[in-house]
Amino acid sequence: MIRIKVPATSANIGVGFDCMGLAVSLYSTITFEPSSDKLEIVGCPDEFKNEDNLVYQAFVKCCNFLNEPVPNVKITIDNTIPVARGLGSSAICIVAGLKGANTWFNGPLANDEILDLATQMEGHPDNVSPAIYGNLGVSFVDEDQNVQTVHFNVSPDLHFIAMIPNYKVSTEEARSILPNEMSYSDAIYQMSHLGALAKALELGDMKVIHSAIKDKMHEPYRATLIPDYKQAKEICKNSNGTMYISGSGSTMMAITADGMAADKIISDATKAFPDWEIHHLSVDKKGATSEVD
Repeated sequence: MIRIKVPATSANIGVGFDCMGLAVSLYSTITFEPSSDKLEIVGCPDEFKNEDNLVYQAFVKCCNFLNEPVPNVKITIDNTIPVARGLGSSAICIVAGLKGANTWFNGPLANDEILDLATQMEGHPDNVSPAIYGNLGVSFVDEDQNVQTVHFNVSPDLHFIAMIPNYKVSTEEARSILPNEMSYSDAIYQMSHLGALAKALELGDMKVIHSAIKDKMHEPYRATLIPDYKQAKEICKNSNGTMYISGSGSTMMAITADGMAADKIISDATKAFPDWEIHHLSVDKKGATSEVD
């Protein structure tokens, strides 16, 4: 049996639209084992127990890339990460399927090759990169269509609180609400703030994080799709934390360097939103891991 454990990811992080992502300590575990049937899938809704399942599609893609026959496989999905909430659920499926097949055939592919395949499926690398490598990643696709990614350690002093609403925001709607153009001044704003934010997260400098994370490219528009955005932001502000929309939403992520403040945010958010999932998270440093029993 092959067991792949993949962390959730939180992309964009304010000004890092479509290029920055963070691996966090919330996980899905997916196992692969031989089957007498062509395909068995356990642990997901019936409508995904077929060849259109994203985990299986990634598994097949890796087999084809390796020029290996697709084996009969049983896939068991143990998922704790809500779907369509901005925590990289599709990236988790893709990375698990690719790494599952790679491990099945004794691991000929390095992580950079898995990243290229994952980006082809996901469309951009901001979620798949931290899912593979862990930590904080900034990624882009170069002129030769190769994925380039750089990694930053994140200060262990920082606390991350995921506030996960009991409603979704569709990626399509979150894309369609964005404007088609932005000014040079706004582009300069984004670039300068992004560089500062990456270093501030590494240092744990909350003063710079609070200032640098303020986005002009996507968050002001996507906030309108989250009815409770303003109230959640006020809860974070009251404890001197800062907040951003994770991925395209609906999850909102609070950051603080104060453990007592983190507890207060969790307490206040739980009272205000009793039907939500609230998780106190840290940064995952390993990325996706594989075990063979």
